[in-house]
Amino acid sequence: MLVEIPSQSTSIEKANTSESTEASTVAIMSEAIPARGNLFGRFISARYLLAVLGSLGMAIVYGLKVNLSVAIISMLNHTALSYENRRHTPADKNDDTCYAGDGGNITDRHEDGPFTWPGTMQGTMLSSYFWGYILAQIPGGRIAELFSAKWVMFFAVAINIACTVLTPLAAKLHFAAMLVMRICEGIGGGVTFPAMHVLLAHWSPPGERSVMISIVYAGTALGTVVSMISTGVLAGTLGWESVFYVMGSASGVWLVLWGLLIADTPDKQVYIDEDERLFLVGSLGKETKNSKKMKVPWKSVFTSAPFLAIFVAHTCNNWGWYVVLIELPTYLKSVQKFQITSNAIITAVPFFLMWVYSLILSRTLDNLRSRKIIDTTCARKSATFISSFIPMLCFMAMIYIGCMKYVAVILMTITVTVIGGMFSGFLSNHIDIAPNFAGTLMALTNTAATIPGIIVPLFVGELTQKDPSLRSWRIIFWTTIVLYLIEIFVYVMFASGEEQPWNRADYNDIIEAQPLNSPSIEPPGDYKSTRDEEDDNQKAADANNAGK
Repeated sequence: MLVEIPSQSTSIEKANTSESTEASTVAIMSEAIPARGNLFGRFISARYLLAVLGSLGMAIVYGLKVNLSVAIISMLNHTALSYENRRHTPADKNDDTCYAGDGGNITDRHEDGPFTWPGTMQGTMLSSYFWGYILAQIPGGRIAELFSAKWVMFFAVAINIACTVLTPLAAKLHFAAMLVMRICEGIGGGVTFPAMHVLLAHWSPPGERSVMISIVYAGTALGTVVSMISTGVLAGTLGWESVFYVMGSASGVWLVLWGLLIADTPDKQVYIDEDERLFLVGSLGKETKNSKKMKVPWKSVFTSAPFLAIFVAHTCNNWGWYVVLIELPTYLKSVQKFQITSNAIITAVPFFLMWVYSLILSRTLDNLRSRKIIDTTCARKSATFISSFIPMLCFMAMIYIGCMKYVAVILMTITVTVIGGMFSGFLSNHIDIAPNFAGTLMALTNTAATIPGIIVPLFVGELTQKDPSLRSWRIIFWTTIVLYLIEIFVYVMFASGEEQPWNRADYNDIIEAQPLNSPSIEPPGDYKSTRDEEDDNQKAADANNAGK
């Protein structure tokens, strides 16, 4: 019988690692604010209170972002625009044009609003949100990492609320004033994902990470549901101005709750049980140690295959996401001829199913990981594949169904629902590979992923202004399919769920200590991936069994 005896150096390394972890925990706890206990007892822990309020914050930002996509239907004078389109478009009926008589709803004359913005101006307005959004990403991510993610998130929501309330006045004043409001909203919205990623890096234990991230980011779907339904009802009953006044004002309550109940890290949270704080510091203290003092290793980031896989996946997936998020109401109205109230409900239901689905999927993946059935890499790739492949098939089917209105609704419902897999897929992946730079990495990928948000409304507006029939939408859908194919290939080939060497505080010191003629730089033992450690343990067990 063979018995493997640990070497003295191995024992010393393990002892040193254990002592280092304990010392790190003690150091963090010694600087912590005294814990007064959880305000809500056993009902909800401090970390899940952060997740719930974070989810509501994301819901508010997304709700105020997409309400214009529905409200604009009531803001436009469709009678005048239809007359103008008929002057420049042949009036022949063909297989690419759907009519109300095909099973849709005749447009209500009372849906006409005061504005005669043509398709290109509508596209510019919907796109302008992302002009501010793309500018705010990287600065917002670094400010959140270096100073306070909590207050970055606070001011992001506050800016969106203020601009939403001022939107009716701006729209009546001038089209340019309306653009300014949307750009400012985009600046606020642009920092939300980086800020929340920084908070989640400090609050989500590895075993609960998929669930907590899905709770937070599924708020985007919940906000879309509430916003679209509320917008349809308010615009249809009280007029389009009420959409912005009511929704903006109601969102102000969140600012008070967030400011009073949330802290940047567990050691700064007053309303937390000591046991929960010890648990979080023990499980996350080493991962995020000294993150505020670290410089971003830019070269390592941009030469990292796992990061570049996230970068490509986020960008390509967002094209499909923005097609359904921004343009779905337009498609249902202009192509399938649904009225605004039914349009809002039909558009909102898929986002509710997306919210439910994303929570179920995240919990399932975390359970499989905790039982060692799959690893983090497999979980991220599986969720991303589902959120891309199934929507791709649905868009392909949309090309051929023509004016089968309710088949289109079913396909779009499936598409929106399964896109929710992205929350447990590539959107969680930044924290896996580099929790110390989660905000910056999210800012980088989300900056590129914002480009589709700018292009999609302009692209759709330009095509549909020239030809509002199904011919234009087939071009839009084919473009989306090609981008999904690119995403699937790159992410499945190169993504990883393991922490990268350059996440650690001493990585630059290790690089500088290498001989100049060293052919390659191997990470030290501390950087060995979880999978490699499991393989080593399995080999040792096999060797022992072979000697019995």
